[in-house]
Amino acid sequence: MHKPELLAPAGNMEKLRVAVHYGADAVYLGGKAFGLRNLADNFTVPEIAEAVAYAHAHNVKAYLTVNAYPDNAGLERLARFLEETAPIPLDACIAADPGVVDLIGEITPHRDIHLSTQANTVNWRSARFWETRGVKRINLAREMSREDIRETRQRVGIEVEAFVHGAMCISYSGRCLLSSVLNDRSANRGECTQPCRWSYALVEETRPGEYFPVMEDGNGTFIFNAKDLCLIRHIPDLVTSGVHSLKIEGRMKSIHYVASVVRVYREALDRYCEDPDGYELRPEWLEELCKISHRGYTTGFYLGPPQDVDHAYRSAYIRSHDFVGVVEEVVPDGTALVGVRNRLRAGEEIEVIGPRMTAHRQILDRMTTPDGTPVETAHPNQRIRLRLPFPVAPLDLLRRERGENGAARRIDTYSILP
Repeated sequence: MHKPELLAPAGNMEKLRVAVHYGADAVYLGGKAFGLRNLADNFTVPEIAEAVAYAHAHNVKAYLTVNAYPDNAGLERLARFLEETAPIPLDACIAADPGVVDLIGEITPHRDIHLSTQANTVNWRSARFWETRGVKRINLAREMSREDIRETRQRVGIEVEAFVHGAMCISYSGRCLLSSVLNDRSANRGECTQPCRWSYALVEETRPGEYFPVMEDGNGTFIFNAKDLCLIRHIPDLVTSGVHSLKIEGRMKSIHYVASVVRVYREALDRYCEDPDGYELRPEWLEELCKISHRGYTTGFYLGPPQDVDHAYRSAYIRSHDFVGVVEEVVPDGTALVGVRNRLRAGEEIEVIGPRMTAHRQILDRMTTPDGTPVETAHPNQRIRLRLPFPVAPLDLLRRERGENGAARRIDTYSILP
């Protein structure tokens, strides 16, 4: 059995470290331009070199995204960028435009090229065409069914990759013009402002100023939304299809998202490959994926054409937990120094998560500053010291369950602790 790699997003250096910590086999990252997530933090050329060195030190591969569609004016700048990154030992470049594929081969002939989903590869003949052009791997379009994926894998000799989790675009594999038309920011050049996520109403031509809702609820009207892709139930199918890489979307998502999704798919993939006959879907995996901010889940096109239930026309983001901190250091006395990302107060119950689906709950009965001064409330960008009754490691994350109206759930410390 071929075990596919687990490929995670890395929107900045912190997200890359988190992806590695929670079990990614490979990461994909972008420079400050020429990728399709230019609004993410991304990396300068020296930072790309640092990121690749960090990944390789942990036996993780690193792929550089250059999958935008540049115009003539952008080609010269792209060529300079490729020349600047040529000495960096990247494991591959991800591209979509045929001219960019050609330019990568010209400037860095030693570099593997992976074809982006933006190239809209929806059949095996397209995959075979790119195989003849020297492409090593193809990220198949999200619009392909499992039967299409399996047949394509059987008919080509190069690697194939499939998205398994993350946001779904309403356009053909992300080839969207909404952002360009409504906000003068091109999605195909990496500057999508996600107008499909905005709230809309209809106006009838002869009655200007009168707004008519479309299946509206208390969260607004979202007429372009699709639910998020989630294929955790189909790990056995994906592995036996011969797919070489399972890709997670989300370079603009939080480190909580990266950690939670990577650790679930890492666990599921490892358990299936270790014991296919004894494998079963675990409820805690689904529970974990529901703790991150998402729009409900769908299998997209994987099982065939999506049905009405696959679109989230009436929903905003579902969010049951808040990410509140990250372990930055474990000091010699066993206490943890935590970087606070969301307000924390004494008496709240937190959950600490680590790799391999480890999780511990704890009441915050005592918090101090790094020098030991007690505090009742910690605010974002502060550092606090916690003594926890279980082992933690740097990059383990802290989160809390949301209470009613989004408030943190508080527990009376004195009624529970001795």
